[in-house]
Amino acid sequence: MDQPAAATRPHRGDRLELTIDSLAHGGAGVARKDGYVLFVAGGLPGDTVLAEVGKAKRAYAEARAIEILTPSPDRLEPVAHHPGAPWQVLAYEKQLEIKAQQVDDALRRIGRLDNYRLEPIIPALEQWRYRNKLEYSFGVDPADPTRVICGFHAPGRWEDIVEVTDCRLASEASNRAREEVVAFCREQGLSAHDRRTNTGFLRNLVVREGRRTGQLQVRLVTGPPTPGLLDREALAAATPSADSLFWTRTDAVAETTQGGITELLKGSETLPERLGGLELEISPEAFFQTNTEMAERLYALAIEYAELSGFERVYDLYCGTGTIGMLMAPRAAEVWGLEIVEEAIRDAIAAAKANQIDNARFFAGDVRLALRELNEQAGRPDVLVVDPPRAGLSQKIVRRIIETAPKRIVYVSCNPTTLAPNAAQLVEAGYELTKVRPVDMFPQTPHVECVAQLERRSEHRPAQSTD
Repeated sequence: MDQPAAATRPHRGDRLELTIDSLAHGGAGVARKDGYVLFVAGGLPGDTVLAEVGKAKRAYAEARAIEILTPSPDRLEPVAHHPGAPWQVLAYEKQLEIKAQQVDDALRRIGRLDNYRLEPIIPALEQWRYRNKLEYSFGVDPADPTRVICGFHAPGRWEDIVEVTDCRLASEASNRAREEVVAFCREQGLSAHDRRTNTGFLRNLVVREGRRTGQLQVRLVTGPPTPGLLDREALAAATPSADSLFWTRTDAVAETTQGGITELLKGSETLPERLGGLELEISPEAFFQTNTEMAERLYALAIEYAELSGFERVYDLYCGTGTIGMLMAPRAAEVWGLEIVEEAIRDAIAAAKANQIDNARFFAGDVRLALRELNEQAGRPDVLVVDPPRAGLSQKIVRRIIETAPKRIVYVSCNPTTLAPNAAQLVEAGYELTKVRPVDMFPQTPHVECVAQLERRSEHRPAQSTD
Protein backbone atom coordinates (compact mmCIF):
# COMPACT_ATOMS: atom_id res chain seq x y z
CA MET A 1 0.00 0.00 0.00
CA ASP A 2 1.34 3.45 -0.90
CA GLN A 3 2.37 5.59 2.06
CA PRO A 4 1.12 9.18 2.30
CA ALA A 5 3.44 11.91 1.11
CA ALA A 6 5.79 13.30 3.75
CA ALA A 7 4.01 16.65 3.62
CA THR A 8 0.73 15.05 4.76
CA ARG A 9 2.23 13.23 7.73
CA PRO A 10 1.72 14.93 11.11
CA HIS A 11 4.50 16.08 13.40
CA ARG A 12 5.00 15.89 17.15
CA GLY A 13 2.70 18.36 18.89
CA ASP A 14 0.18 18.59 16.03
CA ARG A 15 -3.46 18.55 17.13
CA LEU A 16 -5.85 16.68 14.86
CA GLU A 17 -9.56 15.91 14.79
CA LEU A 18 -9.84 12.16 14.29
CA THR A 19 -12.52 9.48 14.17
CA ILE A 20 -11.58 6.21 15.84
CA ASP A 21 -12.28 3.09 13.74
CA SER A 22 -11.14 0.22 15.96
CA LEU A 23 -8.91 -0.79 18.86
CA ALA A 24 -5.36 -2.05 18.42
CA HIS A 25 -3.65 -4.66 20.58
CA GLY A 26 -2.65 -2.85 23.73
CA GLY A 27 -5.85 -0.78 23.79
CA ALA A 28 -5.07 2.29 21.67
CA GLY A 29 -7.72 3.51 19.24
CA VAL A 30 -6.92 3.30 15.53
CA ALA A 31 -7.62 6.31 13.30
CA ARG A 32 -6.57 7.31 9.77
CA LYS A 33 -5.77 10.71 8.32
CA ASP A 34 -5.35 10.80 4.52
CA GLY A 35 -4.40 7.12 4.65
CA TYR A 36 -1.90 7.61 7.48
CA VAL A 37 -2.44 5.46 10.60
CA LEU A 38 -2.52 6.97 14.07
CA PHE A 39 -2.75 5.00 17.33
CA VAL A 40 -4.70 7.16 19.76
CA ALA A 41 -4.51 6.47 23.51
CA GLY A 42 -7.90 7.11 25.12
CA GLY A 43 -9.93 6.71 21.93
CA LEU A 44 -12.76 4.21 21.45
CA PRO A 45 -14.34 2.99 18.19
CA GLY A 46 -16.97 5.54 17.21
CA ASP A 47 -15.33 8.46 19.08
CA THR A 48 -14.44 11.70 17.36
CA VAL A 49 -11.53 13.17 19.32
CA LEU A 50 -9.07 16.00 19.37
CA ALA A 51 -5.71 14.22 19.55
CA GLU A 52 -2.18 15.47 20.14
CA VAL A 53 0.55 13.70 18.18
CA GLY A 54 3.53 12.26 20.06
CA LYS A 55 5.93 10.03 18.14
CA ALA A 56 5.49 10.28 14.35
CA LYS A 57 7.11 7.68 12.12
CA ARG A 58 6.99 6.94 8.41
CA ALA A 59 4.23 4.35 8.67
CA TYR A 60 2.28 5.51 11.73
CA ALA A 61 2.10 7.94 14.65
CA GLU A 62 1.24 7.68 18.32
CA ALA A 63 -1.16 10.24 19.78
CA ARG A 64 -3.39 10.77 22.80
CA ALA A 65 -6.94 12.03 22.98
CA ILE A 66 -7.02 15.36 24.83
CA GLU A 67 -10.73 15.99 24.22
CA ILE A 68 -13.69 13.77 23.29
CA LEU A 69 -15.56 15.84 20.69
CA THR A 70 -18.29 13.27 19.94
CA PRO A 71 -18.40 10.20 22.20
CA SER A 72 -18.92 6.72 20.86
CA PRO A 73 -22.35 5.16 21.53
CA ASP A 74 -20.43 2.50 23.48
CA ARG A 75 -18.66 5.00 25.77
CA LEU A 76 -19.58 5.00 29.48
CA GLU A 77 -18.75 7.48 32.22
CA PRO A 78 -15.69 6.30 34.21
CA VAL A 79 -16.34 5.21 37.80
CA ALA A 80 -12.76 5.66 39.04
CA HIS A 81 -9.99 8.21 38.50
CA HIS A 82 -7.42 5.57 37.66
CA PRO A 83 -4.80 5.49 34.86
CA GLY A 84 -4.57 1.71 35.26
CA ALA A 85 -8.19 1.10 34.22
CA PRO A 86 -8.46 2.62 30.72
CA TRP A 87 -11.25 0.32 29.52
CA GLN A 88 -13.68 1.18 32.32
CA VAL A 89 -15.39 3.43 29.75
CA LEU A 90 -16.48 0.29 27.85
CA ALA A 91 -19.34 -1.98 28.94
CA TYR A 92 -17.88 -5.21 30.30
CA GLU A 93 -19.59 -7.35 27.64
CA LYS A 94 -17.92 -5.19 24.99
CA GLN A 95 -14.53 -5.60 26.68
CA LEU A 96 -14.92 -9.39 26.49
CA GLU A 97 -15.98 -9.28 22.85
CA ILE A 98 -12.98 -7.15 21.83
CA LYS A 99 -10.48 -9.25 23.80
CA ALA A 100 -11.69 -12.48 22.18
CA GLN A 101 -11.51 -10.84 18.75
CA GLN A 102 -7.97 -9.64 19.38
CA VAL A 103 -6.74 -13.12 20.33
CA ASP A 104 -8.24 -14.53 17.14
CA ASP A 105 -6.91 -11.63 15.06
CA ALA A 106 -3.35 -12.03 16.40
CA LEU A 107 -3.24 -15.73 15.58
CA ARG A 108 -4.67 -15.26 12.09
CA ARG A 109 -2.95 -12.02 11.07
CA ILE A 110 0.43 -12.29 12.82
CA GLY A 111 0.77 -16.06 13.00
CA ARG A 112 -1.10 -16.77 9.74
CA LEU A 113 -2.77 -19.65 11.53
CA ASP A 114 -6.22 -21.16 11.05
CA ASN A 115 -8.10 -24.43 11.54
CA TYR A 116 -7.94 -24.07 15.33
CA ARG A 117 -10.98 -23.88 17.59
CA LEU A 118 -11.41 -20.54 19.38
CA GLU A 119 -13.35 -21.34 22.53
CA PRO A 120 -15.52 -18.73 24.33
CA ILE A 121 -13.67 -16.28 26.56
CA ILE A 122 -13.87 -16.96 30.31
CA PRO A 123 -15.14 -13.78 32.02
CA ALA A 124 -13.70 -12.45 35.27
CA LEU A 125 -15.41 -13.28 38.55
CA GLU A 126 -14.99 -9.70 39.79
CA GLN A 127 -14.81 -6.58 37.64
CA TRP A 128 -13.25 -4.37 40.37
CA ARG A 129 -11.02 -4.91 43.42
CA TYR A 130 -9.61 -8.13 42.01
CA ARG A 131 -5.83 -7.58 42.14
CA ASN A 132 -3.79 -9.21 44.92
CA LYS A 133 -0.71 -7.09 44.16
CA LEU A 134 -0.23 -3.41 43.31
CA GLU A 135 3.04 -1.62 42.61
CA TYR A 136 2.78 2.11 43.27
CA SER A 137 5.25 4.90 42.55
CA PHE A 138 6.06 7.95 44.67
CA GLY A 139 6.09 11.46 43.25
CA VAL A 140 5.24 15.04 44.18
CA ASP A 141 1.99 16.96 43.92
CA PRO A 142 2.25 19.34 40.91
CA ALA A 143 0.26 21.94 42.89
CA ASP A 144 2.50 21.59 45.95
CA PRO A 145 6.02 20.23 45.27
CA THR A 146 6.59 19.77 49.02
CA ARG A 147 3.77 17.21 49.26
CA VAL A 148 4.64 13.56 48.55
CA ILE A 149 2.04 11.56 46.60
CA CYS A 150 1.72 7.87 45.75
CA GLY A 151 0.03 6.43 42.68
CA PHE A 152 0.72 5.41 39.10
CA HIS A 153 2.64 6.79 36.15
CA ALA A 154 0.60 9.14 33.99
CA PRO A 155 -0.14 7.57 30.58
CA GLY A 156 2.71 8.41 28.22
CA ARG A 157 4.60 10.48 30.83
CA TRP A 158 7.04 8.30 32.75
CA GLU A 159 8.24 11.11 35.01
CA ASP A 160 4.77 12.20 36.23
CA ILE A 161 2.77 10.38 38.91
CA VAL A 162 -1.04 10.43 39.21
CA GLU A 163 -2.09 10.27 42.86
CA VAL A 164 -4.52 7.48 43.80
CA THR A 165 -6.45 7.68 47.06
CA ASP A 166 -8.78 4.72 46.47
CA CYS A 167 -7.34 2.22 44.00
CA ARG A 168 -10.47 0.45 42.75
CA LEU A 169 -8.37 -2.48 41.52
CA ALA A 170 -7.24 -3.24 45.09
CA SER A 171 -9.21 -4.26 48.15
CA GLU A 172 -10.10 -1.72 50.83
CA ALA A 173 -7.62 -3.40 53.21
CA SER A 174 -4.85 -3.07 50.64
CA ASN A 175 -5.71 0.61 50.19
CA ARG A 176 -5.52 1.18 53.95
CA ALA A 177 -2.02 -0.30 54.08
CA ARG A 178 -0.86 2.04 51.30
CA GLU A 179 -2.34 5.09 53.01
CA GLU A 180 -0.61 4.19 56.32
CA VAL A 181 2.79 4.12 54.62
CA VAL A 182 2.13 7.38 52.73
CA ALA A 183 0.99 9.15 55.92
CA PHE A 184 4.17 8.03 57.69
CA CYS A 185 6.40 9.23 54.83
CA ARG A 186 4.73 12.65 54.86
CA GLU A 187 4.99 12.94 58.62
CA GLN A 188 8.70 12.09 58.48
CA GLY A 189 9.34 14.59 55.67
CA LEU A 190 10.83 11.96 53.34
CA SER A 191 11.46 13.05 49.76
CA ALA A 192 10.16 11.39 46.61
CA HIS A 193 12.46 10.03 43.92
CA ASP A 194 12.95 12.43 41.00
CA ARG A 195 13.08 10.37 37.82
CA ARG A 196 14.72 13.16 35.83
CA THR A 197 17.71 13.62 38.16
CA ASN A 198 17.71 10.18 39.87
CA THR A 199 17.67 11.88 43.27
CA GLY A 200 15.29 11.61 46.22
CA PHE A 201 14.50 8.74 48.57
CA LEU A 202 11.01 7.22 48.11
CA ARG A 203 10.69 5.15 44.93
CA ASN A 204 7.95 2.51 45.05
CA LEU A 205 5.48 0.78 47.34
CA VAL A 206 4.41 -2.83 46.76
CA VAL A 207 1.30 -4.14 48.54
CA ARG A 208 0.48 -7.82 48.15
CA GLU A 209 -2.58 -9.51 49.63
CA GLY A 210 -3.37 -13.12 50.42
CA ARG A 211 -6.91 -13.12 49.09
CA ARG A 212 -7.79 -16.35 50.88
CA THR A 213 -5.88 -15.61 54.09
CA GLY A 214 -6.47 -11.87 54.47
CA GLN A 215 -2.75 -11.31 55.15
CA LEU A 216 -0.98 -8.21 53.76
CA GLN A 217 2.67 -8.05 52.69
CA VAL A 218 3.99 -4.49 52.29
CA ARG A 219 7.36 -3.54 50.79
CA LEU A 220 8.76 -0.01 50.68
CA VAL A 221 11.35 0.54 47.92
CA THR A 222 13.74 3.45 48.34
CA GLY A 223 17.07 4.74 47.18
CA PRO A 224 20.16 4.25 49.35
CA PRO A 225 19.58 6.02 52.68
CA THR A 226 21.79 8.28 54.73
CA PRO A 227 22.26 6.93 58.28
CA GLY A 228 19.15 7.36 60.40
CA LEU A 229 16.96 8.62 57.54
CA LEU A 230 14.35 5.88 57.98
CA ASP A 231 13.17 4.97 61.47
CA ARG A 232 12.44 1.25 61.07
CA GLU A 233 10.58 0.85 64.37
CA ALA A 234 8.43 3.93 63.75
CA LEU A 235 7.50 2.70 60.27
CA ALA A 236 6.53 -0.72 61.65
CA ALA A 237 4.39 0.90 64.33
CA ALA A 238 2.74 3.25 61.80
CA THR A 239 1.55 0.37 59.58
CA PRO A 240 -0.79 -1.83 61.67
CA SER A 241 -2.50 -3.16 58.51
CA ALA A 242 0.75 -4.78 57.31
CA ASP A 243 1.15 -8.34 58.58
CA SER A 244 4.68 -8.33 57.14
CA LEU A 245 6.77 -5.28 56.24
CA PHE A 246 9.92 -5.10 54.11
CA TRP A 247 12.33 -2.35 53.15
CA THR A 248 14.20 -2.61 49.83
CA ARG A 249 17.10 -0.25 49.03
CA THR A 250 18.30 0.12 45.46
CA ASP A 251 20.39 2.53 43.42
CA ALA A 252 19.04 1.24 40.08
CA VAL A 253 18.46 3.90 37.44
CA ALA A 254 15.51 1.99 35.94
CA GLU A 255 12.07 1.99 37.55
CA THR A 256 12.01 -1.47 39.10
CA THR A 257 10.95 -3.12 42.35
CA GLN A 258 13.22 -6.14 41.73
CA GLY A 259 16.73 -6.49 43.10
CA GLY A 260 18.49 -4.36 45.65
CA ILE A 261 18.87 -5.19 49.34
CA THR A 262 15.68 -6.23 51.13
CA GLU A 263 15.28 -6.25 54.92
CA LEU A 264 12.36 -7.66 56.92
CA LEU A 265 11.11 -5.05 59.41
CA LYS A 266 8.25 -7.04 60.92
CA GLY A 267 6.20 -10.20 60.41
CA SER A 268 6.90 -13.27 58.31
CA GLU A 269 9.37 -13.70 55.43
CA THR A 270 6.55 -15.05 53.25
CA LEU A 271 2.88 -14.39 52.55
CA PRO A 272 0.51 -17.32 53.17
CA GLU A 273 -2.06 -17.99 50.44
CA ARG A 274 -4.31 -20.79 49.21
CA LEU A 275 -4.99 -21.59 45.56
CA GLY A 276 -6.70 -24.63 44.07
CA GLY A 277 -6.40 -26.52 47.34
CA LEU A 278 -2.67 -25.76 47.70
CA GLU A 279 -1.20 -24.09 50.76
CA LEU A 280 1.39 -21.57 49.50
CA GLU A 281 4.02 -19.23 50.99
CA ILE A 282 4.98 -16.36 48.64
CA SER A 283 8.28 -14.47 48.94
CA PRO A 284 8.28 -10.70 48.33
CA GLU A 285 9.90 -10.81 44.88
CA ALA A 286 8.50 -14.14 43.66
CA PHE A 287 6.05 -14.10 40.73
CA PHE A 288 2.47 -15.00 41.54
CA GLN A 289 -0.59 -14.38 39.37
CA THR A 290 -2.10 -11.05 40.43
CA ASN A 291 -5.72 -12.22 40.25
CA THR A 292 -5.97 -15.16 42.63
CA GLU A 293 -9.55 -16.14 41.83
CA MET A 294 -9.03 -16.05 38.05
CA ALA A 295 -5.65 -17.78 38.35
CA GLU A 296 -7.61 -20.81 39.54
CA ARG A 297 -9.73 -20.64 36.37
CA LEU A 298 -6.63 -20.14 34.19
CA TYR A 299 -4.78 -23.09 35.74
CA ALA A 300 -7.87 -25.31 35.56
CA LEU A 301 -8.00 -24.56 31.83
CA ALA A 302 -4.30 -25.41 31.45
CA ILE A 303 -4.93 -28.74 33.23
CA GLU A 304 -7.89 -29.42 30.94
CA TYR A 305 -5.77 -28.74 27.85
CA ALA A 306 -2.95 -30.97 29.16
CA GLU A 307 -5.34 -33.97 28.98
CA LEU A 308 -3.39 -35.92 31.57
CA SER A 309 -4.14 -39.59 32.24
CA GLY A 310 -1.81 -40.13 35.20
CA PHE A 311 1.17 -41.58 33.33
CA GLU A 312 2.77 -38.49 31.76
CA ARG A 313 6.05 -36.73 32.38
CA VAL A 314 5.29 -32.99 32.49
CA TYR A 315 7.69 -30.08 32.05
CA ASP A 316 6.57 -26.77 33.58
CA LEU A 317 8.70 -23.98 32.08
CA TYR A 318 8.75 -20.47 33.60
CA CYS A 319 7.08 -22.22 36.52
CA GLY A 320 7.33 -19.32 38.99
CA THR A 321 6.36 -20.64 42.41
CA GLY A 322 5.34 -23.95 40.79
CA THR A 323 1.58 -23.61 41.09
CA ILE A 324 0.61 -25.05 37.70
CA GLY A 325 3.00 -27.97 38.09
CA MET A 326 1.80 -28.80 41.60
CA LEU A 327 -1.84 -28.72 40.49
CA MET A 328 -0.97 -31.11 37.63
CA ALA A 329 1.13 -33.42 39.80
CA PRO A 330 -1.77 -35.58 41.13
CA ARG A 331 -2.82 -36.18 37.50
CA ALA A 332 0.68 -37.01 36.16
CA ALA A 333 3.49 -39.47 36.80
CA GLU A 334 6.07 -36.73 37.38
CA VAL A 335 6.47 -32.96 37.03
CA TRP A 336 9.69 -31.02 36.42
CA GLY A 337 9.61 -27.24 36.91
CA LEU A 338 12.16 -24.73 35.62
CA GLU A 339 12.37 -21.04 36.57
CA ILE A 340 15.23 -18.51 36.57
CA VAL A 341 14.24 -16.75 39.83
CA GLU A 342 15.87 -18.69 42.67
CA GLU A 343 13.57 -17.18 45.29
CA ALA A 344 10.52 -18.52 43.40
CA ILE A 345 12.08 -21.99 43.17
CA ARG A 346 12.69 -22.00 46.92
CA ASP A 347 8.99 -21.20 47.38
CA ALA A 348 8.02 -23.99 44.95
CA ILE A 349 10.17 -26.61 46.70
CA ALA A 350 8.81 -25.59 50.10
CA ALA A 351 5.22 -25.65 48.82
CA ALA A 352 5.60 -29.11 47.29
CA LYS A 353 6.89 -30.40 50.61
CA ALA A 354 4.17 -28.64 52.63
CA ASN A 355 1.46 -30.02 50.34
CA GLN A 356 2.97 -33.55 50.38
CA ILE A 357 3.57 -33.56 46.62
CA ASP A 358 6.46 -35.99 46.07
CA ASN A 359 6.39 -36.32 42.26
CA ALA A 360 7.26 -32.68 41.45
CA ARG A 361 10.83 -31.36 41.28
CA PHE A 362 11.81 -27.73 40.72
CA PHE A 363 15.08 -26.25 39.48
CA ALA A 364 16.47 -22.73 39.07
CA GLY A 365 17.84 -22.03 35.62
CA ASP A 366 17.51 -20.08 32.39
CA VAL A 367 15.18 -22.03 30.08
CA ARG A 368 17.37 -21.16 27.09
CA LEU A 369 20.42 -22.77 28.69
CA ALA A 370 18.96 -25.35 31.09
CA LEU A 371 16.28 -27.08 29.02
CA ARG A 372 18.73 -29.42 27.26
CA GLU A 373 20.22 -30.44 30.60
CA LEU A 374 16.76 -31.03 32.05
CA ASN A 375 15.85 -33.16 29.03
CA GLU A 376 18.98 -35.28 29.50
CA GLN A 377 18.36 -35.71 33.23
CA ALA A 378 14.60 -36.27 33.27
CA GLY A 379 13.91 -37.72 29.82
CA ARG A 380 11.64 -36.37 27.10
CA PRO A 381 8.35 -34.88 28.32
CA ASP A 382 4.96 -36.13 27.22
CA VAL A 383 3.40 -32.74 28.00
CA LEU A 384 5.20 -29.40 28.14
CA VAL A 385 3.57 -26.40 29.82
CA VAL A 386 5.05 -22.96 29.16
CA ASP A 387 3.97 -19.70 30.80
CA PRO A 388 6.42 -17.05 29.51
CA PRO A 389 6.56 -13.30 30.23
CA ARG A 390 4.85 -10.77 27.92
CA ALA A 391 7.76 -10.82 25.46
CA GLY A 392 7.00 -14.47 24.72
CA LEU A 393 9.67 -16.99 23.72
CA SER A 394 12.78 -16.28 21.67
CA GLN A 395 13.22 -18.33 18.53
CA LYS A 396 16.08 -20.20 20.21
CA ILE A 397 13.90 -21.22 23.17
CA VAL A 398 11.19 -22.41 20.77
CA ARG A 399 13.84 -24.51 19.03
CA ARG A 400 14.87 -25.95 22.39
CA ILE A 401 11.23 -26.88 23.07
CA ILE A 402 10.97 -28.50 19.63
CA GLU A 403 14.09 -30.56 20.43
CA THR A 404 12.40 -32.05 23.49
CA ALA A 405 9.58 -33.27 21.20
CA PRO A 406 6.67 -33.29 23.66
CA LYS A 407 3.49 -34.88 22.36
CA ARG A 408 1.45 -31.95 23.61
CA ILE A 409 2.27 -28.31 24.43
CA VAL A 410 0.10 -26.14 26.66
CA TYR A 411 1.03 -22.48 26.13
CA VAL A 412 -0.28 -20.05 28.77
CA SER A 413 0.02 -16.58 27.23
CA CYS A 414 -0.41 -13.08 28.63
CA ASN A 415 0.14 -11.53 25.20
CA PRO A 416 -1.52 -12.93 22.04
CA THR A 417 0.81 -10.92 19.78
CA THR A 418 3.79 -12.92 21.06
CA LEU A 419 1.88 -16.21 21.28
CA ALA A 420 1.10 -15.93 17.55
CA PRO A 421 4.69 -16.05 16.15
CA ASN A 422 5.69 -18.68 18.74
CA ALA A 423 2.74 -20.87 17.73
CA ALA A 424 3.56 -20.35 14.04
CA GLN A 425 7.13 -21.54 14.62
CA LEU A 426 5.84 -24.64 16.41
CA VAL A 427 3.33 -25.36 13.65
CA GLU A 428 6.09 -25.07 11.05
CA ALA A 429 8.09 -27.62 13.07
CA GLY A 430 5.31 -30.21 12.98
CA TYR A 431 2.77 -29.21 15.63
CA GLU A 432 -0.91 -28.46 15.13
CA LEU A 433 -2.63 -25.61 16.96
CA THR A 434 -5.82 -27.36 18.04
CA LYS A 435 -7.65 -24.94 20.32
CA VAL A 436 -7.30 -21.62 22.12
CA ARG A 437 -9.37 -20.05 24.89
CA PRO A 438 -9.06 -16.46 26.15
CA VAL A 439 -9.33 -15.72 29.88
CA ASP A 440 -10.10 -12.26 31.24
CA MET A 441 -7.75 -11.86 34.19
CA PHE A 442 -7.74 -8.04 34.13
CA PRO A 443 -11.13 -6.32 33.64
CA GLN A 444 -11.09 -2.59 32.81
CA THR A 445 -7.75 -3.03 31.00
CA PRO A 446 -6.81 -4.14 27.46
CA HIS A 447 -4.78 -7.10 28.76
CA VAL A 448 -5.99 -10.61 27.96
CA GLU A 449 -4.57 -14.03 28.77
CA CYS A 450 -5.24 -17.20 26.86
CA VAL A 451 -4.35 -20.87 26.85
CA ALA A 452 -3.40 -22.67 23.63
CA GLN A 453 -3.05 -26.39 22.98
CA LEU A 454 -0.64 -27.72 20.35
CA GLU A 455 -0.37 -31.38 19.37
CA ARG A 456 2.64 -32.97 17.67
CA ARG A 457 1.73 -34.58 14.39
CA SER A 458 2.75 -38.23 14.58
CA GLU A 459 4.98 -38.16 11.49
CA HIS A 460 7.26 -35.48 12.99
CA ARG A 461 10.07 -36.13 15.49
CA PRO A 462 12.53 -33.20 15.46
CA ALA A 463 16.24 -33.85 15.56
CA GLN A 464 18.46 -31.95 17.98
CA SER A 465 19.67 -28.65 16.55
CA THR A 466 23.31 -27.60 16.64
CA ASP A 467 22.84 -24.08 18.09
